[in-house]
Amino acid sequence: MALKDAIPADMRDTVLITGCNRGLGLEFVRQYAQAGWRVFATCRNPEQAIALNRIASASQKHVTVHRLDIANRKQIKEVVSAIGDTPIDLLLNNAGIDGQRNAQFGATDEARWLEAFRVNAVAQMKMMEALIDSVARSKKRMIVCLGSKMASMSENNSGSSYVYRSTKAALNAIVRSAAIDLRPKDIAVVVMHPGWVKTDMGGVNAQIDAPDSVRRLRELIDKVTLADSGKFLNLDGTLITW
Repeated sequence: MALKDAIPADMRDTVLITGCNRGLGLEFVRQYAQAGWRVFATCRNPEQAIALNRIASASQKHVTVHRLDIANRKQIKEVVSAIGDTPIDLLLNNAGIDGQRNAQFGATDEARWLEAFRVNAVAQMKMMEALIDSVARSKKRMIVCLGSKMASMSENNSGSSYVYRSTKAALNAIVRSAAIDLRPKDIAVVVMHPGWVKTDMGGVNAQIDAPDSVRRLRELIDKVTLADSGKFLNLDGTLITW
């Protein structure tokens, strides 16, 4: 038995991760499980998440898989019910959609734009609201939302991508306000840019792979304190301008 497997359940740090069927979400589950965390892994279609289910099966019940479309309020309530009184040290809002990532001027699709706002902004807020008591009960008290450097208005020098940029910028505004509102509860809320990652969303020409991005994000998460709450952080820990 590995040393991490012998950690009592009530002594394990706990993370809830959204969008765990593939890409960064799946890699977060893998690495946090290997580090001995209790992992609540969520995805829209658990029966199709073969790699995720393999990790859960090998985890001695320290990783559990839960059905969750983050834009579905009923499913959010069901996940909260499944968690019960378990403290959540880290809420990791990873799930999101590109909507119409490379949308050009004159070619934006209103329905896809509104759906992207619903998932990338509104649903992220509803996740925080639903799980705030669980986070407040924990030791670490942290919420991390995965954002994108493409949301930075000051660093936008290439234009286009109206849908993706605007919905991720909305997420930044949500996190900034939540950081202020949740500071009295000693809860840190940050946005992190994972880099340009080789995933289904990032594409094969991206600069880094998922294991490296997640490893560096986890190192960054370990360093975050309440003083960092409300920041927009790059993968290397530097600040990204709004």
